[in-house]
Amino acid sequence: MTTHKEPLSSVLNTIGETPLVAVHTDLSTVDVYAKLESFNPGASVKDRIGKYMLERMLDRGDIDPGGTVIEPTAGNTGIGFAIAAQQLGLEAICVVPERFSREKQQLMRALGAEVVNTPTEAEMSGAVERAHELAAEIDNSVVPQQFSNPLNTEAHYTTTGPEIYEALDGEVGAVVAGCGTAGTLIGIGRYAREQNPDTHVCAVEPEGSVYARFFGEETDHEEYKTEGIGTSDPTTNELFEPELVDDVLQVSDRTAQAELKRLAREEGHLVASSSGAASVAARRVAERINGGQLSVPHSTVVTVFPDSSDRYLSKGIYEEFEAWEG
Repeated sequence: MTTHKEPLSSVLNTIGETPLVAVHTDLSTVDVYAKLESFNPGASVKDRIGKYMLERMLDRGDIDPGGTVIEPTAGNTGIGFAIAAQQLGLEAICVVPERFSREKQQLMRALGAEVVNTPTEAEMSGAVERAHELAAEIDNSVVPQQFSNPLNTEAHYTTTGPEIYEALDGEVGAVVAGCGTAGTLIGIGRYAREQNPDTHVCAVEPEGSVYARFFGEETDHEEYKTEGIGTSDPTTNELFEPELVDDVLQVSDRTAQAELKRLAREEGHLVASSSGAASVAARRVAERINGGQLSVPHSTVVTVFPDSSDRYLSKGIYEEFEAWEG
């Protein structure tokens, strides 16, 4: 839980120790909790990897002080890296597909980062390619590459996982989290399995994403509106470890949006579509535990709400489904 009670020397010191809050269900035998990552200074879970990865990369000499960090991102990672880079004496360039939230891109620029857009149709793989092209042109630059860098997973293994277990006195039965890079789920999941190998670990993706291909399912990629999770090309998701994951649950855009509206109306959570999907999936897992279809060491399900809704308002996230821009 948030424990900062003394003056701090840097905004980096406010990252992490986010609240763990109950999610309302109709179940009396299974508790569901969500880690509220919007309490980070950049208002998302990606602040954790921005700080952790850049500090470690400086320590290892992957980049020298004064260098340039170049990251392909849907937005939140760019914000997290921009915050950390500025505080650590680095420059930041964020390579962002055009379709992603205008609010996120404005915030990256406000934090001192340069934003380079790539065509929407090129997906994230196009942004990754452009980031590496820029790195080849700029001296003392590095692409942290959240999709493949083990430091992403390590950040959550070291911080997010232990925070959850401390808050719940170790009584965690299932971990449920959305998969974009997969760093959050795999980091927490690895920590959870070390505490109890019977902990259920569940990945969440939108309908139209193809993480299920890791388990041999023949799924077709289709466009989806939910931002920040899912994949169109599993070969770019090098951090996903199928042996650590028991299940992949798909949540439709319409269902995720209905849930994010419910979370605001009934529980006061101003969260975005990836949180809506995570909440739906966590509740489904809780229902399976309650019904005896799933055996876990504790009747507790934990998920992550990655960010807030304010940076998606221009896309009509709270409007009718048809008006919501993906």
